[in-house]
Amino acid sequence: MRDPNAIDFWRGLALVTIFINHVPGNTFERYTYSQYGVSDAAELFVFLAGWSIGIATRGRDGTPEPGGRSVLRLLSRTIEVYRAQLTVMLMALAIIAGTALLLDNPLILEWHNAGGFFADPIQTVVGIVLLTHQLGFFNILPLYVVLLGIAPFFILIARRSRVAALIVSGGLYLISLVEEWNLPSWPGQGDWFFNPLCWQLLLVLGFVLQDWNRESDTLRRWSRRLFPLGVALVLLGIGLALFEIRPDPLRVPEPRLLFTFDKTYLTPARLIHFLGVLLAFGPVYGLIAPWIGWAVAYLTQLGRNSLAVFSMGSILSLGGQLLRFWTGGGFLTDLCILCLGLLALGYTAWFVEWRSRKPRPRV
Repeated sequence: MRDPNAIDFWRGLALVTIFINHVPGNTFERYTYSQYGVSDAAELFVFLAGWSIGIATRGRDGTPEPGGRSVLRLLSRTIEVYRAQLTVMLMALAIIAGTALLLDNPLILEWHNAGGFFADPIQTVVGIVLLTHQLGFFNILPLYVVLLGIAPFFILIARRSRVAALIVSGGLYLISLVEEWNLPSWPGQGDWFFNPLCWQLLLVLGFVLQDWNRESDTLRRWSRRLFPLGVALVLLGIGLALFEIRPDPLRVPEPRLLFTFDKTYLTPARLIHFLGVLLAFGPVYGLIAPWIGWAVAYLTQLGRNSLAVFSMGSILSLGGQLLRFWTGGGFLTDLCILCLGLLALGYTAWFVEWRSRKPRPRV
C-alpha cells in the first residue's frame, strides 16, 4: 500500500467531487470547485491518469521499463476498466428498471438515455459492449478505456522523444477541434459526450510532464515562476463562473470550437484554465497535509483505489438521483445522500485494500 501522496490526494478529491456533481441539483453541488471555473474534476481525473501511467511504467530505480512490458501493463488495465464499465452499466440498468417497477412509473425507464435499451435491447446490448451506447453520467469509463487503449502508442513515441509525442497528440487534438471529429454513438444518434480524440491530449500531457519532472528540476522551477499566472487564471475562471459569462457558440468565428467552453471537445479555454489550476494548487498539498491528516488519509485511500471507488460512486450517484426524484429532494435528503455516499466510498476503498492484504487460503 502506498503512503499518502499528492497524486492520490487530488485524485481522491476529484472522485468525491464527481460523485457530488453526478447528483445534479443537490445542495452541496454549489460548494464543489467545479462550480467556480471553466474546467472541472474530469480534467483533473484524466490528467492524473496520465501522470500515474508515467509512474507505473518505470522501475523502482526510475528507469523506463521495457516497452513490451508497458504495453502489456496498459492493455491489462484497459481490460480491467472495460470490465468495470460493463458491470456498472448492467447494475445501472437494473437499478433504473427496479425503480420503475417499485414506483410503478414507466417514465423512469427513459432515465439518462436508458430508454433505448428497454425499447430495443438487441441493438443496444451490442452498443453497450462496443461502448457506443452510454448512459448519462456513465461516460467517463468508456473515455478511459479508449485512452488507455491508445496510450501505448504515445508512450512508445515519448520514449524516443517527448516533444514528438506532444506534437502528434496536439496535432490530433487540433484537427479534431477544427473538423469536429468525434466517435459516433450507436444505435442512438449523436456522438460521445467525452471525445477521446481531444481528451487524449490531457492524458499525454500528464505522462510527459511526469516524465520530465522525474528527470530534472526544470518543471518545478517553472511552476514556481508561473504560480502568479495560475492564480490569475483561477480568479478569471471564478469571475466567468459567478457572472455566467460564456461565449455564444452561434456568434464566435470559425472554427467555433477554438473559442467556446465545450466540455465534449476539451476546448482550449478549458485546457488553459485547467493548467492554471495546476499551477495555482500545485504547492497546496504540502501546505495543508500536516493540518488535515484525517482528510488526507481518507482522500488518498480513495485515490489509491480509484477504479473501484469511481464505479461505486457512479452507482451511488444514480441511486441519489432516483432518491431525490422520489422524495422531491431537500436539504435532509441531500445530506443523507452525501454522508452515506462518502461512507460507502471510504468502505469500498478499505475493502479493496483489505482483500489485497488478506492471505488466500490454500486449496
